[in-house]
Amino acid sequence: MDRDIEKWVNLEEIAEHMGLSKDTIRNYIKKQQIPYHKIGKQYKFKISEIDAWIESGKSASIAN
Repeated sequence: MDRDIEKWVNLEEIAEHMGLSKDTIRNYIKKQQIPYHKIGKQYKFKISEIDAWIESGKSASIAN
């Protein structure tokens, strides 16, 4: 059953997953453009949410 629970990943891991810098991810967070969860002082992500966000096309609408 535990293998059905998705692991939370940190900023560094999501940046690597997306092929972006940590600073770019921080900018997305600051502008609330990326799905994230704040747990204490840390930002956490679920890869399934990030992949769905990318597939939805919402990531393409981000202006740098």
